[in-house]
Amino acid sequence: MSERALILYTTLGCSLCEKAKVEIWPQLEKFQLRLQSVDIAEDEQLSRLFGWSIPVVGLGDTDDVICWPFTASELEQWLQTRLK
Repeated sequence: MSERALILYTTLGCSLCEKAKVEIWPQLEKFQLRLQSVDIAEDEQLSRLFGWSIPVVGLGDTDDVICWPFTASELEQWLQTRLK
């Protein structure tokens, strides 16, 4: 089975995104996920959805995401309910 992607909605120069990655990294191995960064500047719909709230993390459904600020344990809890 291939690893599922944990999507980090970001954009160039996002300093909060670097802080979010510190919380994200421990969860990747725990849930066997790979991190996929998506630049919202390249997508008009994503810019509209997340322009004011990045970094945002999701599993592919843009209606079901967790927005910064979050802790590693909050992200872990969020992932646990979705990856059962």
